[in-house]
Amino acid sequence: MSRLGFGKSASVRTLKPAEFRNEMDRSKTKLVIDVREPDEYKSGFIQGAKNIPLSQLEQRLGEIPKDRDVLLYCRSGMRSKSAARILSKHGYTRLAHLQGGVSSWDGKLGRR
Repeated sequence: MSRLGFGKSASVRTLKPAEFRNEMDRSKTKLVIDVREPDEYKSGFIQGAKNIPLSQLEQRLGEIPKDRDVLLYCRSGMRSKSAARILSKHGYTRLAHLQGGVSSWDGKLGRR
């Protein structure tokens, strides 16, 4: 697990798939967010994830409470890293993102 360089106040963690799964299981206040576009989300998403595309993130901040653990993922890890950077700028401190994105996820995926 490594920390991203967002300054001293931010606590953004980069999690490997097993660590991400542990965090999902451990945290009672988690919010899992898939930052891919809706058509990507429908093709397969981590169970329990809410779809808030990176392209809409700043307009939908009201849907993300600051007092919860926010677990982010995308396809490869790049957009979730960008999403963490955006959220950090808006005062979110309990952030983690999935290294390698859903492409690295070995768990079951939901479909819509």
